[in-house]
Amino acid sequence: MAEAYYSKASTIFTSKPPPVFTFLLLLVLCILGFYTLHYPHPAPSLSNPEAALRYRQIFLSSATNGTLASYLRALTQHPHIAGTKASLDTVNYVLSKFMDLDLETRTANYTALLSYPVYSSLSAHFSNGTVVDIPLAELAESANVVRPYHAYSPSGSAHAKVVFVNHGTDKDYRALGKLGVNVSGCVVIARRGGLPRGVMVRKAETQGASAVLLYTEGDMFKKGFERGTVMSGVGDPLSPGWAGVDGGERLHSEDSEVLKRFPRIPSMPLSAEAAEFILGSLGGAQSPPGWPTGVGVGPGPTMLNFTYQGEKRVENIHNVFAVIRGLEEPDRYVLLGNHRDAWTYGAVDPNSGTAALLDIARRYALLMHLGWRPRRTIFLCSWDAEEFGMIGSTEWVEQNLVNLGSKAVAYLNVDCAVQGPGFFVGATPQLDNLLLEVTKKVKDPDSEGATVYEKWAASNAGTSIQRLSGVDSDFAPFVQHAGVPSVDIYYGRDFPVYHTAFDSYSWMTNYGDPLFQRHVAVAGIWGLLALHLADDSIIPFNYVSYANQLQAYKGVLSKLDGSVSLYPLTRSIQELDSAAKEAEDEAKILRQQETTGDSVVLKKRALNDRLMLAERGFLDADGLQGRQWFKHLIYGPPSDYESKLVFFPGVADAISRSSRMSRKERQAAIEHEIWRAARAIERAAKALRGDLS
Repeated sequence: MAEAYYSKASTIFTSKPPPVFTFLLLLVLCILGFYTLHYPHPAPSLSNPEAALRYRQIFLSSATNGTLASYLRALTQHPHIAGTKASLDTVNYVLSKFMDLDLETRTANYTALLSYPVYSSLSAHFSNGTVVDIPLAELAESANVVRPYHAYSPSGSAHAKVVFVNHGTDKDYRALGKLGVNVSGCVVIARRGGLPRGVMVRKAETQGASAVLLYTEGDMFKKGFERGTVMSGVGDPLSPGWAGVDGGERLHSEDSEVLKRFPRIPSMPLSAEAAEFILGSLGGAQSPPGWPTGVGVGPGPTMLNFTYQGEKRVENIHNVFAVIRGLEEPDRYVLLGNHRDAWTYGAVDPNSGTAALLDIARRYALLMHLGWRPRRTIFLCSWDAEEFGMIGSTEWVEQNLVNLGSKAVAYLNVDCAVQGPGFFVGATPQLDNLLLEVTKKVKDPDSEGATVYEKWAASNAGTSIQRLSGVDSDFAPFVQHAGVPSVDIYYGRDFPVYHTAFDSYSWMTNYGDPLFQRHVAVAGIWGLLALHLADDSIIPFNYVSYANQLQAYKGVLSKLDGSVSLYPLTRSIQELDSAAKEAEDEAKILRQQETTGDSVVLKKRALNDRLMLAERGFLDADGLQGRQWFKHLIYGPPSDYESKLVFFPGVADAISRSSRMSRKERQAAIEHEIWRAARAIERAAKALRGDLS
């Protein structure tokens, strides 16, 4: 496949651009030259709405898919897992691109406990005496790629019968129990889907399994192995809650606080091809309804001989930044972030996003050449060690928590920028309206003459905006620990080469985005969002959307447990809605007033501070019970990943924990968490109003 790809790709993107890209480049240069001649010293965008519009139009028109392709190709020449020399090469590449654009650059370096494989083997022993060694690599695609493994899995061996546990959920184990199947002492095989891999391993551990093998289904690339972390929580496990700076405090690797974040039984990824081969040999009862049909669940008679040896090492990780200083509000920060490290080549995850970040930097530099300076400071952030558990971004947030709490306007995240067709976005609700407006300005990459918004609205889900309760990308520390309004943007989902050696430039040009038009769309939306947040005189947040979303959540809660009083939520949501409408009315009046004059400037500044700080109100200093690092009481992961609630994590936890309590105790536990959430909403409302009680 690789040879066929390079032959094809060389006709599309070569080191010498083909005529169509040369023409586009000349066209952009002509446009820039025209504006340079006619507007040599334009007024800053913050005080001139016409200039702001012009800059945004230039930003969108200066996109080139060839440039994006060249960035991605350079970033994916070699695998670059965090903590290795190859990863350091990508640090230098991103840093050099920022410096070539004459942008202010900096790095933030940390030490963190990372995990790597040393040795692994797997063989299947069948009832007829046959022994088959199971390959544990993607063969031709895996030169120089780290062997398949689960980061932070303990070393261990197992020689035992196999049991198939479907997705490895509590429901699945109950179904096996009804069939009389006990997994204790067995090697379990589970298919990915729904639960984080670390949770799947811990559930198997609780059931008494001796080892876990996880595979991902799919018709394409069945030889691929999905690498990933099985550590719980986020950030460096040796510096929980504070930054892992050189010479700083560190826990010992054998400290109980550290060890509880890792599973106690070994695990490893398995290819779909190998999983089908093994599962086809199992006996025992047939799989329950909803499971793959025609499959025996075991135990055995097939046995697996499994060995994994890994090592944990303290390694250096490196975050890279480009900074564009704000002209009038340099102490207000709009942050765009993407991680750079990858399990393998990382064409989709994450370097489609890195390519977009570099292209935004290039286009912002062009605007600066024309005289643009943002009102507020823009940070372009390239994170390291995300794949191990959002380590680079988490350490940085922990180190800068006070300044982020008082000065960060918003964090805009892009991870796997392009996975395939279809626009998807997650956000905290005050950003909903801005997202809708920005997508109306960007051309859809897959429909001629349509905007992203039009194609999005016509999709089955419509303009559905997800929320940021998960811990699956670098928005997690910003939302769930620092309370910064955030966005997460991507094209496509559930791509078949996720975390495998097939996540290459070849796959991108053959399947994901052959002409890099989706890359152009993501970069356009991402960069335009930041321009609005950095330049609009009044920060474009709408907390009426937040109040409406909370009202919908209250409705879901009322259906789950009618015995629990939701009055505290009703009252607090009404208060937030009222404060949000007052803020909207105030914003409308201020937008109509002259921008000159100290009085108006100070009023806008005061309103902006309230809009920015309201999200912090949803934080609680005590955090979630048993998981203090997670402080957001509206959005955060539930302790039980099978919970029906993807909001109010404290309430979700109380519902899960109280299942064995008396009715009175259960009601009291849930209502306490409802009161905590209600007080958080009231804090946000008071922050939005800005007055003391």
